[in-house]
Amino acid sequence: MTGPSLNIDELVEHWTVLDEERDLIAGKRGATRLAFVLLLKYYTRHGRFPRRSELADEAIEHVARQVKIPVSELGLYEWTGRTIEYHRSQIRAHLGFRVCSVVDAEKLTDWPAANVAHAERRVDRVRAELLKHCRGEKIEPPASGRIGRIVRSALHGAEEAWSMRIAAQVDAGATAWPSARRSEAEPR
Repeated sequence: MTGPSLNIDELVEHWTVLDEERDLIAGKRGATRLAFVLLLKYYTRHGRFPRRSELADEAIEHVARQVKIPVSELGLYEWTGRTIEYHRSQIRAHLGFRVCSVVDAEKLTDWPAANVAHAERRVDRVRAELLKHCRGEKIEPPASGRIGRIVRSALHGAEEAWSMRIAAQVDAGATAWPSARRSEAEPR
């Protein structure tokens, strides 16, 4: 794991095990305990679960010291299967999040077009706002590929709406101009 480098302030703020989290991790041992806390702390900060490569070495070491598990134990954790799915479910329940349903995904598809894409054209900014919206609604965002499609769709829809508004203004101006010229030419 290498992930982005973190400073001491970030480690303390985002990767310190809180008292209310201790009951949640109490029955877990070894690699399971270490991985669970890493999943929990990452989800708390980002509103989604990390890929293994997204965990910074400093964060792993900081958490390992707190839970008194050697960093080397993390290699024993199964990143697929029933155990991690159960851990994810526990973390979502603890934080009050839910998995993105089909209805949620439909609403998320409409949200950026109506609230962001009309004013922001950069894909990364629209994506960041969509992820922020998901966190605010306590919805675990859909997979990265789905997020990308939602953002592209929102930007495309905003672009089409903008084009239609311009075309309507041009049409209105084009039809108003000849009638204005005729009325000027008519005798008074």
